[in-house]
Amino acid sequence: MLEIERRLTKFISSLPLVKVKDVELEHPADVAFGDYSTNIAMKLFGSLKPDQKAQLQVDNPRELAQHLCSLLQENLEKFSELSDWIDQIDVAGSGFINFHLSKQFLIDSLAEALLTPSYGESDSGKGQVWELEHTSPNPNKAMHLGHLRNNLVGMAIGRIWEAVGIKVIFEAVDNNRGIAIAKLMWGYLKFARKDENTPVNLNHWYENQEQWSNPQETGERPDRFVDRLYVQGATDFDRNKQVEQQVRQMVVDWEANDKATWALWKLVLDFSYQGQQLTLKRLGNRWDKVWHEHEYYQQGKELVEEGIKKGVFKVLSDGAVLTDLKKFGLADTIVRKADGTALYITQDIALTKLKMHQRVNRLHWVVGPEQKLALEQLFAICEQLNIARARDLEHLTYGYMSIKNQGKMSSREGNVIYIDELLDRAHQKASELINQDGFNQDEITNLAEKVGMGAVKYAILKVSRTADMAFDEDSALSLEGNSGPYLQYSYARANSVLQKSGITLQELQELYRGEEGSTNTMGHEESYITDGTLQLLRLIYQYPEVIEQSAYSSDPSSLATFLYEIAKNFNSFYNKHQILV
Repeated sequence: MLEIERRLTKFISSLPLVKVKDVELEHPADVAFGDYSTNIAMKLFGSLKPDQKAQLQVDNPRELAQHLCSLLQENLEKFSELSDWIDQIDVAGSGFINFHLSKQFLIDSLAEALLTPSYGESDSGKGQVWELEHTSPNPNKAMHLGHLRNNLVGMAIGRIWEAVGIKVIFEAVDNNRGIAIAKLMWGYLKFARKDENTPVNLNHWYENQEQWSNPQETGERPDRFVDRLYVQGATDFDRNKQVEQQVRQMVVDWEANDKATWALWKLVLDFSYQGQQLTLKRLGNRWDKVWHEHEYYQQGKELVEEGIKKGVFKVLSDGAVLTDLKKFGLADTIVRKADGTALYITQDIALTKLKMHQRVNRLHWVVGPEQKLALEQLFAICEQLNIARARDLEHLTYGYMSIKNQGKMSSREGNVIYIDELLDRAHQKASELINQDGFNQDEITNLAEKVGMGAVKYAILKVSRTADMAFDEDSALSLEGNSGPYLQYSYARANSVLQKSGITLQELQELYRGEEGSTNTMGHEESYITDGTLQLLRLIYQYPEVIEQSAYSSDPSSLATFLYEIAKNFNSFYNKHQILV
């Protein structure tokens, strides 16, 4: 909560019959109705008894609002914490009480923004440790568009959480075992041979690895090399029963720690990790911890046995183990198959327990909407097993992403759009926007990467997290409207104004810094504040509030929208007023 909101809440709750928990503040859509508004009169009126209404002489919420407004006006001067910050209090509509902030408050807020390097940040989340699992690309494919939104949304949410004082542990899960990885291994064994006469035999490969190609030899990026081989291996698996048997045997041999199988497994995964890391580094990714599936997948079986003993799970006649989630209103699910093998949810239970051992307050999963039921079941099971409370486990879903005018993508079908392809196109288009006079080639390349990357990131993050979206490259790279380049252009324009003024930011800060930490507003007479200036000032003081809102809703789009409003209003101000004289 902002300081102004805290003081307003305290002021309103000083009224008779009003409790702090009942006070809600919002910004009216029309500034004519003030900077803050509360519906406390409407909430309070419904709880008044007939004799109380008669005593107050009010017959409707508006009359009660007028009564409360009069009390607030009378008390304002006595409330020293707020008296200089409120210019006017009035009533609108069916009973809203509106507060108009003073120009002095807005000027003081500008000074605070200038003098505070971390302006907008807070410690409201101090003491909280939140885990955030995001991206987690499968190692049998190159990263595509679906991973892009996951990564950008996950990283943005985590950084915004950190801005409000929360300690964030960024994590990923590496699903590095199972039938999908075995298909990739088969794809390499069969389709990476330099000579088609080379036997498709694991033991032969183990003794003669030089007879198989690597990405450097084929001229492919390591992850694209892996991606191609996975598609070929999966296709071969589907078409040939004998191949299917050999691939399934690979899984068995891997679990038996067969030396040759593990060697091939490590080789193809290393190729994948090398390539994916190129993309992740370009995006600015961060993981503090990566959970590798092969290290914990067996532990889930022990927890299933524990659940059976506690009566949380029940064993069916065929030996399969079923949940009992009726009290959660969820469909039941199998947590161990009849043959004793584990399922994804089995190992997810184990992983959740491992995550909670990190002494975190909350766990979060940034994954698509198709995992909604599975995660709800996981959360319920974890509560039943006393691993964690379901309310401390959260699914941060996000909408589907596609490219405008293109159909649905499928890694299996090989018709995906890779992240680096999209970033490369954005880079190329950005370079065409840049006035290249005065720049050398390295500077142009660096600038084009920043503009292109900013365009892609902003185009995705400005969309509400849960909404589906179709990425439009032309719109994303536009210098007009709600786009990343528009924000970057606005930032460059503002810096240009400062540069032309001959005053550095540090010098400007010194002008605003008074003696002994006080604020010097440089003799700003309120009469100099125009409507255009007021629009900007009203946005600047809301910045910390927007960060809080974005953090606790786990949605970066509200912050992105705010930044666009700042840029739009600044450019309007720039075009209408002579800033430098």
